[in-house]
Amino acid sequence: MKLPFAALSAVALLAGAALAPVLSAAADVSPETQALPATPIDPARLSAHVRILSSDAFEGRGPATPAEKKTLDYIIGQFQAEGLQPGGDLRPDGRRAWTQNAPLRRFEITAAPKLAFSDPAGARVLHQGEEAVVHSLLPVKRVDISRAPLVFVGYGVKAPERDWDDFKGVDLRGKIAVVLINDPDYETPPGHPTTGRFDGKAMTYYGRWTYKYEEAARQGAVGMLIVHETGPASYGWATVKNSNSAPQFDVVRPTPRKAHPLLEGWIQRDQAVDLFRRAGLDFEAEKARAQTADFHPVTLGAERFSAHFPVKASTIVSHNVVAVLPGRTHPDEYVFYSAHWDHLGIGLPDAKGDRIYNGAVDNAGGIASLLELARVFAAQPRTERTVGFIAFTAEEKGLLGSEYYASHPLYPLARTVAVFNRDGLSTHGPARDISTSGNGKLSLQDDIAAAAVAEGRRFSPDAVPEAGHFFRSDHFPLAKRGVPAVSVNAGNDLYAGGEAAGRAAELDYVVHRYHQPADEWRADWDLRGQAIDDGLIYRLGRDLADSRRWATWQPGSEFKAVRDATATERK
Repeated sequence: MKLPFAALSAVALLAGAALAPVLSAAADVSPETQALPATPIDPARLSAHVRILSSDAFEGRGPATPAEKKTLDYIIGQFQAEGLQPGGDLRPDGRRAWTQNAPLRRFEITAAPKLAFSDPAGARVLHQGEEAVVHSLLPVKRVDISRAPLVFVGYGVKAPERDWDDFKGVDLRGKIAVVLINDPDYETPPGHPTTGRFDGKAMTYYGRWTYKYEEAARQGAVGMLIVHETGPASYGWATVKNSNSAPQFDVVRPTPRKAHPLLEGWIQRDQAVDLFRRAGLDFEAEKARAQTADFHPVTLGAERFSAHFPVKASTIVSHNVVAVLPGRTHPDEYVFYSAHWDHLGIGLPDAKGDRIYNGAVDNAGGIASLLELARVFAAQPRTERTVGFIAFTAEEKGLLGSEYYASHPLYPLARTVAVFNRDGLSTHGPARDISTSGNGKLSLQDDIAAAAVAEGRRFSPDAVPEAGHFFRSDHFPLAKRGVPAVSVNAGNDLYAGGEAAGRAAELDYVVHRYHQPADEWRADWDLRGQAIDDGLIYRLGRDLADSRRWATWQPGSEFKAVRDATATERK
């Protein structure tokens, strides 16, 4: 679950306007009168793909639903029509299929969970989706937790390399761990004794909810409840509710209890404040203590938690779609473009009764870019290296399609030159800048910055590194295995309205459409910005595919050592 930094709607200009070389980036010049960077990408084609893929007929593109086949057929049909070759699993006849099978475990709660906090004064019922959301990613038939003790474990971080341990030997067997979202640096003020231990405002992986559940399993907890706060999470409760209302998925694991406690969930901040008060504690005071390295776990008095619900666990096979254009002289070296095809499917109704989570911006927009990039590459002479295109499944379930590919690569990761990921759609017109999800400390970001300057624009670092965007898109499973990978986003400094308009459009999308049924296609979107950004990464990818250069991680990157260990596999 990611917050698409580039997927913003508001400033609506007609798509498909003529594109010409950039002349100026003056703040007071209208895009209607100023020439824009040239791009081979067609905004009208982008819009057409999004309109189809996000229509109600595709039912929100949920993995392992009837909509999956319809979605895959559309993507494959487009690749075939442009003359690309299938790049998926090897078939018995030695040829490639269009897809890579991605077996996943599916977990569905089949009856309303019975959830409650209790103490000697009585029980307080929690309603699924309102005060709390819970699920289980273990192959069990039921979750039955009765009056389990609750232990506050701060941010739930165990990081020896940062001299930090929020657990300090606490026994969590049979207990529920209560944790804060993000990591200890998020709210520490300048001059605080531990500020900077977790990279300042820039979220580390320790701040991600996926890490926290993994650590809960390692610590032996029967369950974990994360306290939701909009600022530290970087999204509102509606996102948590909607993302957890549908069946949940995981990759097939040989020992799932090593990765998941029995129960994983979130609670609203108000519930946490009340819970701490009943335990004789002040929530804000305990949170402040959790921001220090000498924090110790705190048992929440006589407070208990109960959860009872049935779980239907099954194994399904979803699919990544893979297409390639083999290189002329170095076909065993690869430049990839990627995007995820899935969204949330059919879920809880909104205020209007709409239950289809169409996912127009997130991420029919990314797939539209992938298809347009493939069309342009296929229409040009073949590159020296192979260029590939991957449409991942189950991103919204926790980057599962890309995680499966990264752990079962169809093409050697050591010889994958670079990956450009697209997640979201810029609907608000052209911008003077371009950005990426987080700061990955890699040469691709420098290349993007230089390319932006060359066309009269600039690179803007992720404006909210505390949101942990680097860990929330499909490039991350590849990056953590050493592949130079980056997720490219639009900037917010719009030609029409500047940064104020860009930020307003971003907020409007996040509040009113992100992970909601209202994320629907509109005819009046201005997709020229998306087309310009796609054109920039087209040129970068083509240059890499026609060169002998390899994208690299910079000193200080946590992924550099993994990449360096495979140096002998690159010519």
